[in-house]
Amino acid sequence: MSADGKIADVQASPARFGSAVDKAHLEKQIALVDGVLFGAGTLRAYGTTLMISDPELLKQRELQGKRSQPIHIVCSSSGKIDPQLRFFKQQVPRWLFTTINGSQSWHQKRGFHKVFAIEMQEGGINWVAAGEKLTEMGLQKVAVLGGGKLVASLLAADLVDEFWLTVCPLILGGENAPIPVAGAGFLANLAPKLQLLSVERVDQEVFLHYRLQR
Repeated sequence: MSADGKIADVQASPARFGSAVDKAHLEKQIALVDGVLFGAGTLRAYGTTLMISDPELLKQRELQGKRSQPIHIVCSSSGKIDPQLRFFKQQVPRWLFTTINGSQSWHQKRGFHKVFAIEMQEGGINWVAAGEKLTEMGLQKVAVLGGGKLVASLLAADLVDEFWLTVCPLILGGENAPIPVAGAGFLANLAPKLQLLSVERVDQEVFLHYRLQR
């Protein structure tokens, strides 16, 4: 994120302002997990997902008996995702978490290897049930790559354990520029509290690692 807490500019452009060190750091985190979650807005912004390409990281996963790439799980209540995106040509396992209506359009389309309709009674994705589905499918450790609405939903369902934040040396500003956690927000006395685990400075970037206090 920028120094003023934005994960993209006011046009919600892809966040490519991080350094090569930051990208390598992200790839390292992805290499440690069984799956990655991201919202449809994040997918639309980039058109692709970040694959593991570092030979050492790929070798580590092989030695651990893991598939070369974690499962990439798109979260979208509407299920409205362009099947022509480059994402659907990447060599990664692809799942979709959606609602009953959102799943309808994918019955006749190729693209996702698995589609899960996990809906609350009042509509929208049931995140508690989604977390249970991940466990049921054998995914023990999952990374969330954004965006802010997805992170907010998972926080509200108490499904987040840790935060990794990279603070980059620029100011984006913008009242409507995306932020790491969107949604309705939390009142101060009910806000999730964090414990700082580590701080590392590399050149002009600061890498923060937090754990949720429970």
